[in-house]
Amino acid sequence: MTVYAIAQLTMTDRAAYDRYQARFFDVFRKFNGRLLAADERPRVLEGTWPHDKLVMMSFPDEAAFLAFSNSPDYDEISRDRKAGAKATVLLVKGFAPAG
Repeated sequence: MTVYAIAQLTMTDRAAYDRYQARFFDVFRKFNGRLLAADERPRVLEGTWPHDKLVMMSFPDEAAFLAFSNSPDYDEISRDRKAGAKATVLLVKGFAPAG
């Protein structure tokens, strides 16, 4: 079942985050993920949203996401992400097709 990773980021060190971002796709491509959205100016329609960026990704299943997020390559680059931004990351299950 498809899963969606949603990251809400508040920048703390833009240079560190930019280093992470520059290397992200080299790692991401290896794990069958799809980048669905990355927006530094999402339009808030209701409530408050205190973050600077939203990122949405999809993976074929939870195992693929975990393989990505626990990989040594991602661990290496994620140090810059963690230094560059505070994050809330959600993993959301997609709907199974009706049938």
